[in-house]
Amino acid sequence: MVLRGYVPTSEETLQTLAALRLQSLNSDFSTHAPFPRLEELFPPHVLHARLPPLPHRPPAKCRGARLRAGLLAGGLWGQALAKQRAERDQRLRGRLREEGASTMAAIVEKWKLLQGMGRPEAMATYVALVREWPGFGSTLFDVDLHASPVGPEPQRLWLGIGAKAVSLYKPGEPEPLDSFCYGRISSFGASDSSTFRLSVEDRDLLFETSQVDEIAQLLKTYLTSAGAQRLPRPQEPPTSPPTLEPPALPQRLCPAPGPWQHRPPVGSSHS
Repeated sequence: MVLRGYVPTSEETLQTLAALRLQSLNSDFSTHAPFPRLEELFPPHVLHARLPPLPHRPPAKCRGARLRAGLLAGGLWGQALAKQRAERDQRLRGRLREEGASTMAAIVEKWKLLQGMGRPEAMATYVALVREWPGFGSTLFDVDLHASPVGPEPQRLWLGIGAKAVSLYKPGEPEPLDSFCYGRISSFGASDSSTFRLSVEDRDLLFETSQVDEIAQLLKTYLTSAGAQRLPRPQEPPTSPPTLEPPALPQRLCPAPGPWQHRPPVGSSHS
């Protein structure tokens, strides 16, 4: 999940996490140790974010303009544009290699500082760093939030469902935009196969997602757990000792699996 970008933290911390992973895999630094690819240690999107954005190409405004563009694209002008794109792509690949080499060098320097650290300690330190994010333990879903059915363009967010609250995050931001404890949630459900509705007091939130059923099931599980903490009323004596603690639920920092994932899995499962 670190490699997929679902742990918002500084680049310095990401390098430290990569060094801890190397220490866990290979023990102390050695020039003869097998090196994983950088993509198996460090989030690739961080490197890509350093590259200059692609130039914006305004759309053709009318049929005649599209026709002229098509004719030009098939001639010498199209060949010139293709050559420019190839040269630009080559420059970007070169820049990406430079950024990757620089990042790997920084990771190796941090790895050298971990000499003598055993594998269990490296793994525990890794997890401790990840747990510093307040959203640790939540299940994350990529959603598009609609302000209203006829409102402006939806906003891409993370919907984090945890043991105590539902939170909304801007992707990559460590602090939630908003958070709702389960006592504030009045209802939830599917408006249709791709729209999930969450009612929080006097607000209705509409999310477009391909994970409607998964979100509903997880919310139901946590709401049931929250309700289990309520003791029975005196006129309804329990038939068995009341359970004060909710049943244990899996705490995980991961998006629910599914076709919505916008980054393919990279590296091993415990990265």
